[in-house]
Amino acid sequence: MEIIHVSAECYPVAKAGGLGDVVGALPKYQVAMGHTAKVVMPMYRTKFLYQNDWVIDFKGRTNLGNWWFDFTVIKEKTNKLGFDLYLIDINGLLDREKVYGYNDDTERFTCFQIAVVNWLSHWQHKPDVIHCHDHHTGLIPFMVKYCYDYNKLADVPTVFTIHNAQYQGWMGWDKSYYIPRWDTWKAGLLEWKNNINPLASAVKNAWKVTTVSHSYLDELRYNSNGLEALFEYEKGKCVGILNGIDADVWSPATDTYLKDHFSVEDVEEGKAENKKLLCSQFGLDETKALLIFIGRLVGEKAADLLPDAILSSMYALNNGVNFLILGSGEPHVEWQLSQLNAHFPGNYHAVIGYNETLSHLMYAGADFLLMPSRVEPCGLNQMYAMQYGTVPVVRSTGGLRDTVVDMGDHEGWGIRFNNASVGDITYSVTRAAALYNNDKEHLNWMRQRMMKIDNSWENAVQQYINVYASLK
Repeated sequence: MEIIHVSAECYPVAKAGGLGDVVGALPKYQVAMGHTAKVVMPMYRTKFLYQNDWVIDFKGRTNLGNWWFDFTVIKEKTNKLGFDLYLIDINGLLDREKVYGYNDDTERFTCFQIAVVNWLSHWQHKPDVIHCHDHHTGLIPFMVKYCYDYNKLADVPTVFTIHNAQYQGWMGWDKSYYIPRWDTWKAGLLEWKNNINPLASAVKNAWKVTTVSHSYLDELRYNSNGLEALFEYEKGKCVGILNGIDADVWSPATDTYLKDHFSVEDVEEGKAENKKLLCSQFGLDETKALLIFIGRLVGEKAADLLPDAILSSMYALNNGVNFLILGSGEPHVEWQLSQLNAHFPGNYHAVIGYNETLSHLMYAGADFLLMPSRVEPCGLNQMYAMQYGTVPVVRSTGGLRDTVVDMGDHEGWGIRFNNASVGDITYSVTRAAALYNNDKEHLNWMRQRMMKIDNSWENAVQQYINVYASLK
């Protein structure tokens, strides 16, 4: 099959979260299974763009309402990512360093989607499936069906994957003219609660809808930022497929970011060496349990609870644990976490920002990973941690529930709690500290147990292929 993935992110080209990791890995594994997978995304001004060689594949001209624009499609020459990579350039809109966060994001991603469909409509053949990811590509299933200029694509199956339903790309009806000439009788397929809602539109128009874990699919029917009734109505065409992780990138035995490699056979010694390096870098006490948090400092991740939970845990355990934080997000959360640096020298450090090299060392050297998320559609961090023998301490939600079994259950290898609250986080931290201080033998068994779990992409890829095949 020829599969076209359309996304706002793709690692290592441009990444803001888990979406980038998935789109950077899934096509590679589809190619390995004998299919042709291609990724098309915006041409941001990133290091990857300037460090690689490109060839022009297509030049086009189309419009966003009354504004006509030129666009260029370029292709990476060497296939270095394991699949064909295409970037779409639109001067003045996509030629920026950051992926998101601009006042004109609605116009940026609407133009991107129009350019993608325009380009595909000029092909001499049709792809077998167009696979769209999140709301930034949510108008494409509607456009290929109901925009008059692109009706040659109307019979091409579309699949839409929801990585995070909290963000939906809402726009007012005053911007309906942005969409190329379309059948106005179909306005209801764009609308949700008196707005154009790209994510809702994709759920209505895509031939199949997938979510990135089974539990998240169930949760969307009662917690999806206003779309609960829609997911209940469309549940017949929705499928939950748990994400995998790229074992070529996330393996402590081969990780290019690590100096000291290890495997399941020498996990205790290997982690000790990495922990020593990590603690020396930030002045932490390597004899104490080290808990880490890696991610966006936003309410969705319950990052606003971290300052109080860390304070509470430190007092409960008489400073008997270490915390290391890596992330960025809401300014007041960043400020609170930074302020704690002065309160607990030798036991705590917060790094505001993102550092890929440091994140790999943290997974390798930490004892526990804390994920108190309010919403976690799949979660990749806990799977990365498990590969490196780092015990996940997670809230029971979404993919965290699907991938982590509490150590109190039969052969469990993690710590789970029910509520995103300071009390539940503190209690879970005390459980982690007790395990570390009082039962190193069981901790080491848990490390070996989780490292043997297969979280690779192969199983997930076959499920996606089955979804595509069902649409023929």
